[in-house]
Amino acid sequence: MSQGILFIISAPSGTGKSSLIEGLLKTQCLCNIQVSISHTTRLMRPGESHGKHYYFISKKQFLVMIKQESFLEYAKVFNNYYGTSRKFIEDMLYSGIDVFLDIDWQGANQIRYKMPKSKSIFLLPPSKDVLYKRLQKRGQDSDIVISKRMEKAVDEMNHYEDYDYLIINDDFQKAINDLKTIIISEHLCLFRQQKKYNSLINQLLKN
Repeated sequence: MSQGILFIISAPSGTGKSSLIEGLLKTQCLCNIQVSISHTTRLMRPGESHGKHYYFISKKQFLVMIKQESFLEYAKVFNNYYGTSRKFIEDMLYSGIDVFLDIDWQGANQIRYKMPKSKSIFLLPPSKDVLYKRLQKRGQDSDIVISKRMEKAVDEMNHYEDYDYLIINDDFQKAINDLKTIIISEHLCLFRQQKKYNSLINQLLKN
């Protein structure tokens, strides 16, 4: 059984990253895919459940996991910790399952350093106007907060060149198809095909 691939996906807030990943999981994709579930110290929100949206743990537990080097990456955001479990990722990949890791560019840099075979995808909106309208449509933030999110988005988008793939999320279905194409192409790369069909290739090349 071939090992799964770790796909890092990053995008500014409002680009539609979560919707695309959900859409991808609902399609008949040729590969077995799992979305990484992070650990966090923040309180559970209405509608969330442990082990589905996050692994909700105490700050004390999180700090112990940091000392044990249990995280591939972690960050502190607004006095709450968020981290990606090394064991969760490695277990999934070893089982032949592809893992999608929804993370920002800073976390992506940490993951690339520790797992250089991972593949990264950056998602861009078709325009700033569309991004602004998407943030407004959520109805969750004031105009001031949206303006700050837009400033942060520009900073985040400056890091797109660090990634292996770039998708423009203009047409939702096309963006999902682009994601599927990336996954399939990675599974068809020479290294993976050689490993998967090693016995066949040796037979074919015999004199």
